Amino acid sequence: MPTNTVPAITAEWVVLDIEGTLTATSQVHVVLYDYARPRLGPWIEAHPDDPVTTAAVAETRELGGLASDADTAAVVAVLHGWMAQDRKAAPLKTLQGLIWQRGFASGELTTELFPDVTPALRAWHDAGLRLAVFSSGSVPGQVASFSRTTEGDLTGLFREHFDTVNAGPKREEPSYRTIAERLGAEPDRIVFLSDVPAELDAARSAGWRTVGVARPGEPFGDADFGPHPTVASLAEVSVEPA
Repeated sequence: MPTNTVPAITAEWVVLDIEGTLTATSQVHVVLYDYARPRLGPWIEAHPDDPVTTAAVAETRELGGLASDADTAAVVAVLHGWMAQDRKAAPLKTLQGLIWQRGFASGELTTELFPDVTPALRAWHDAGLRLAVFSSGSVPGQVASFSRTTEGDLTGLFREHFDTVNAGPKREEPSYRTIAERLGAEPDRIVFLSDVPAELDAARSAGWRTVGVARPGEPFGDADFGPHPTVASLAEVSVEPA
C-alpha cells in the first residue's frame, strides 16, 4: 500500500504502464483475453496472405517447437498455453493486438479506465507534458484500446507508444535506456508510473524518476515498492513541466 510522500516532480515526459495502473488487471486478463482466445484460430485462417499475421504464426511455430508446417490447431494450442501462463511472447501480443484492433473498431470492446486516470492525463497534457505508454501489449493494441474508452477517444493525448518488441522487456534496464533515446530526453526528465516494483527498479536503474501505483485489489496492491514513492491514485501525483 502507499507509504511514501510523493513530492512534486519536474519532467518532460510521463510514461505510463497500462494494466494495473490505468486499467484493472481484469480488463486484460478477463475481458481482452476472453475476447481474443476464441478468435485466434479464425483470425489466422482468415488472413493467410497478411504478412504481419503470417510472420507471427511462423514465430509461434519456432518458439513453440513446432514443425514449420504445423497446422493452425497446433499453433493455437501454443498461443493458448502462453495466454494461460501470461507469457509476454511477441507473436502472441501481435495477434492479440490485431484482434483487439478489430474489436475496438467494431464497438465490441471498450476500455474501462480507473476514474482518476482521464482527469490526470488531461491535466498533464494541458500543462505541456508529453505522454507516452510502455506496456507489454502490442503498440497497435495500445492505440486501439485508447481509441474507444469509457471517456471517449484518448489517442490524441499520447505522443509515443512502446512495447516489448520496439523497446524490450519491461523488467530490464536497457529497455528504458532505449526509450529515453527514442524520446530524445535525459533520463531524469522522464517519470514512469507502474504498479510493478520490478519495472520501477529497472527504470530507476536507467536514471528515470519513478512512482509506484498500488491500487487496492490489484495484484501488486500490497507489494513492497521499496524506494519508489507510491500512490493509490493518479490524483496524488503532481508533475510539472520542465
